Amino acid sequence: MMPWNQNYDPLGSILLSALVAALPVATMLVALAFLHVKAHIAAIAALAVAFVTAAFVFGMPFGLAARAAGYGIAYGLFPIGWIVLNIIFL
Repeated sequence: MMPWNQNYDPLGSILLSALVAALPVATMLVALAFLHVKAHIAAIAALAVAFVTAAFVFGMPFGLAARAAGYGIAYGLFPIGWIVLNIIFL
């Protein structure tokens, strides 16, 4: 597997690239604060925006983006499962 070198300024302007990189966070905040969407739906929407941004704007390979999304999901669910397990034993 070839390593992927991230381009931090794919749009030629550091400000524009930073604004595009902030789209997933903005999607989550707007969905929660203004659209009153449930948290898990807002998180899925932000994940979709992050995947599209990474793949199409920053040039991340689709397989690598999918694996990164899967790792992020597992990394987020593990602490929740750990807390639930401790509550069961309490």
